[in-house]
Amino acid sequence: MSVYHEELKIKETELLREVQADLPPFLREFFRGIAQTTSTKTRLAYAYDLRVFFRYLYEEHDKLGGMETRHLEVDALDQITSEDIECYLEYLSYYIAPDQNQPEQQTAHHNDEKGKARKLASVRSMYKYFYKKGKIKANPATIVDTPKIHEKKITRLDVNEMANLLDAVESGNNLTDRQKARHEKTKKRDLALITLLLGTGMRVSECVGINRKDLDFQNYAVKVLRKGGNEVMLYFGEEVAEALSDYLEERNQVVTKDENDDALFLSSQGKRISVRAVQNLVKKYAHGVTAKNITPHKLRSTYGTNLYQETGDIYLVADTLGHADVNTTRKHYAEIEENRRKRAASYIKLRKD
Repeated sequence: MSVYHEELKIKETELLREVQADLPPFLREFFRGIAQTTSTKTRLAYAYDLRVFFRYLYEEHDKLGGMETRHLEVDALDQITSEDIECYLEYLSYYIAPDQNQPEQQTAHHNDEKGKARKLASVRSMYKYFYKKGKIKANPATIVDTPKIHEKKITRLDVNEMANLLDAVESGNNLTDRQKARHEKTKKRDLALITLLLGTGMRVSECVGINRKDLDFQNYAVKVLRKGGNEVMLYFGEEVAEALSDYLEERNQVVTKDENDDALFLSSQGKRISVRAVQNLVKKYAHGVTAKNITPHKLRSTYGTNLYQETGDIYLVADTLGHADVNTTRKHYAEIEENRRKRAASYIKLRKD
């Protein structure tokens, strides 16, 4: 694991400890217990979700309402019913709570079906752990239905829009005068970065973590650290290789501080580029190309769609995108599968002309 990923893990661990201070003390056992089977990022997400859950109990629950979270013991979970959890899901539609980044400020929060399903999964994981350990008598979370998620149509770039986006990065057209002033300095980096995202379907978090030594031009491959913590090689084509090679000539001339020395993509300050910077970068160039709301994840969807249309191999798409469950992939690309099945009807002739 690279220095960057180690530092990221340390930062997430520190954040996890901060959030745990707002949670009942018995949850420390829960987070220790799942440490061997989950990533730090997953545990941090659970902590944020459970903080919302216990804040709701403090504000709304008949028996636990008004009880300081730090005074709760594990048997308090036995005072929560499945109906309480259903009421919590309803509460998640709209509530006021301290802002995550500025706790002194109150912010309105909204959750759609996906947000509710994720927060329910966190509660279920907590109950499952303590029920399995025999620390509680029942597991009411198991009988609460997961909110039905209405899948939205995949937003992606069509072939012309992809070409126009790359042209926009090269030319700087459609940029403001202020953006054009900086464009010449970042053009090769931006083109290499967006070409890499479009040509591999990698996550933006994987992209910013790449080091120069991770590139293998002999095999047209790049090593990335996947969501679950596994290192894999992703392969790319000649267009991606050309854009990366062109940028590397420029990148190799830049001297940076030790911790950023091997980072592939740098910010204008000479530091490893951040996820937020890449999101802003993609948005900036896509703005003049399409009315669609294009993000790095939409570039990933574009790659997945193109690969599936070309190969028809849902398992290949799942493997390349790093989906742990092929059903996740199939769900996202169900529309394309439906179109393929419709076309299949025209291939069969019952009577020859």
